[in-house]
Amino acid sequence: MQDAWSTYLAERAAMQRHSGRWRHRSARRIGDGIRDFAGNDYLGLARDPRLAEAQAEGARRYGAGARASHLVSGHLEVHEALEQSLAALTGRPASLLFSTGYMANLGTLQALCDADTRVFQDRLNHASLIDGARLAGARSRRFHHGDLRDLERLLARAPDDGRRLVVSDGVFSMDGDVADIEGLAATSARHGAWLMVDDAHGLGVLGEQGDGRVGRAHGIERVPVLVGTLGKALGSAGAFVAGSETLIEHLIQFARPYVYTTAQPPGVAAATLKALELLKAEPERRDRLRALIRCFRGEATTLGLPLAASSTPIQPLVLGNSPRVMAWAAWLAERGLAVGAIREPTVPPGQARLRITLSAAHTDADLDALLEALADCQARDALTVRETDKEMGREASP
Repeated sequence: MQDAWSTYLAERAAMQRHSGRWRHRSARRIGDGIRDFAGNDYLGLARDPRLAEAQAEGARRYGAGARASHLVSGHLEVHEALEQSLAALTGRPASLLFSTGYMANLGTLQALCDADTRVFQDRLNHASLIDGARLAGARSRRFHHGDLRDLERLLARAPDDGRRLVVSDGVFSMDGDVADIEGLAATSARHGAWLMVDDAHGLGVLGEQGDGRVGRAHGIERVPVLVGTLGKALGSAGAFVAGSETLIEHLIQFARPYVYTTAQPPGVAAATLKALELLKAEPERRDRLRALIRCFRGEATTLGLPLAASSTPIQPLVLGNSPRVMAWAAWLAERGLAVGAIREPTVPPGQARLRITLSAAHTDADLDALLEALADCQARDALTVRETDKEMGREASP
């Protein structure tokens, strides 16, 4: 039996390597001189010393860990305070903490859906949303990305024999574009469906108060189920679901990833409370981020880089194929710049890209270094193509 497993693991590893999809990790040391354009610390809060001190103080007061699940003895006053603050930020009556965004989506879909539920998802939704519907056994259809007419068609054709749930990201993590919440809400309402939005990449960044793509602008009547994460713009870790008290109580009773998981470390909750305080007190972080986005897009357009249509901190450069993406990422790494090299199956075939993310913590010098390096990548790429053509006896046209 062990030999069969060893063979299986070796075969899968070989297939992954052969396809050019092999993933690897590299351990970084803080202060190693790398300019990070790959992370999701959009407001620069992750390394703010005030969050670190709040986390340390929370650990000193409550302990390093919560010691039990929320429903046993792990739900502490700091968790309660954080849930109340997140509900207030998003304009909802209540919220519920989860240990990760993946768990929040799995738990919510598992608790809301079953074989009698019809789920309609945007094709580019995060993997956790797709997996959640599958694990729930729901009958799922996926509509074309951002295509309300296709969603309307699917809803109209579906038998009216049970509950319906429309699910979308608020900001799409690989493209950086934003969902049409108004359109999704109106379409869902016409067909008696609830709308669930995962606003992981919008929370803290978008909205007048950093309340996200959904937040207060789209209340509980339009978006009954709102998911947000704490490990991106808020700089800490974990996630939450916000909605009606009835919804939250339902999740407390039936969301298995919530019921059977040790509660979030109290120091992390304390750090997140500090992040929410800074989100309100320092709107200039969002102003700085918006300025960087405008500058980057303007300069990248001048360079002729293959920009995607994104007004968020996620700025993809779609290069097409995996070898080209990996070559650009390696050239950038040579200059001390970390970017996300995104390949299949995370994105569709032919859509491999550099996923560049901007942060309010980036300096003008950081941005200049990135743009200079990208221009160099473009020049090296063109040279590589010409040399390849010559080697194959196909001199490139002038």
